[in-house]
Amino acid sequence: QVQLVESGGGLVQPGGSLRLSCAASASIFSIRNMGWYRQAPGKQRELVAHITSGGTTTYADSVKGRFTIPRAKNTVYLQMNSLKPDDSAVYYCNLITYENYWGRGTQVTVSS
Repeated sequence: QVQLVESGGGLVQPGGSLRLSCAASASIFSIRNMGWYRQAPGKQRELVAHITSGGTTTYADSVKGRFTIPRAKNTVYLQMNSLKPDDSAVYYCNLITYENYWGRGTQVTVSS
């Protein structure tokens, strides 16, 4: 059973930065895609960013130029800069091998 361990959420002021991390117990050879989704209260879960095994990245329009998604072996990060209150949500790590796996989520709150 693949496990995803997330960390790095918290409270930050508008304009600040946070770095999320997600470590997967899966073999790196089985990883097809790793990414981050988020869900704010009353809203659907949405894609934030993902990175393929080949290194191709995709970002939601709302985070382009502010977020990046580096990856090192079995760990994917989400570097979030210039944070806005609208970025507040629970952020979920996603891993795709031959199955689809989700982390438990980590809360990010952007508020003064």
